[in-house]
Amino acid sequence: MRLDKLLANSGYGTRKEVKKLLKTGVVKVDGKVVKDAKVHVEPEEQEVTVLDDVVEYREFIYLMMHKPPGFLSATEDHRQETVVDILQEEDKIFEPFPVGRLDKDTEGFLLLTNDGQLAHQLLSPKKHVPKTYYAKIDGEVTEEDIASFREGVTLDDGYETLPAELKILSAGPQSEIEVTIVEGKFHQVKRMFQAVGKTVTYLKRLSMGPLELDPDLELGEYRELTDEEVELLKENR
Repeated sequence: MRLDKLLANSGYGTRKEVKKLLKTGVVKVDGKVVKDAKVHVEPEEQEVTVLDDVVEYREFIYLMMHKPPGFLSATEDHRQETVVDILQEEDKIFEPFPVGRLDKDTEGFLLLTNDGQLAHQLLSPKKHVPKTYYAKIDGEVTEEDIASFREGVTLDDGYETLPAELKILSAGPQSEIEVTIVEGKFHQVKRMFQAVGKTVTYLKRLSMGPLELDPDLELGEYRELTDEEVELLKENR
């Protein structure tokens, strides 16, 4: 790992700030002053110090975001804003990515991390990690729809979904529901309702696996997961 990335990930500033720090000669690797930001170090094998304080290396970051509508669930896009654009520089340095995707117009719980192994486990079709959504529906959701979702519905491309749990919160021409799915097909919730002749007009993810969206997070806000929350995710992977 490059020395400047190590120091940035350990809280010593942005890459630009770290390079200035290195030039002052206060950074040592195994007791020797190093000023070159491009030097590669092995954080688990070599001792890196700043002003003789040992750098405690941190590899992974785990963020819970209340994704606002209008942002792509991607790391970069040349034409549109992404959820990574919302992050502060000290968090961008870790190069986190969204675990799965929420549609551009969908809001709610989004996990971002640079822990590729955990992300893979959470997204694996074999793991059946539950994701719960709140939605407003144009059309009256019925008990028949609940039964259809419980059996699995056929999407427009012929795919048969796995069973989903549908709960009616408010019935009528404009229904409100909660639905829990264990897959992550493209536009899945919207397409499942299309399959039963209805249209999703608003969609918000409430939870993923064992974690629920923090009610204190406003749209566009995010926070780091606690150690306990990270352990919960790892236990459920």
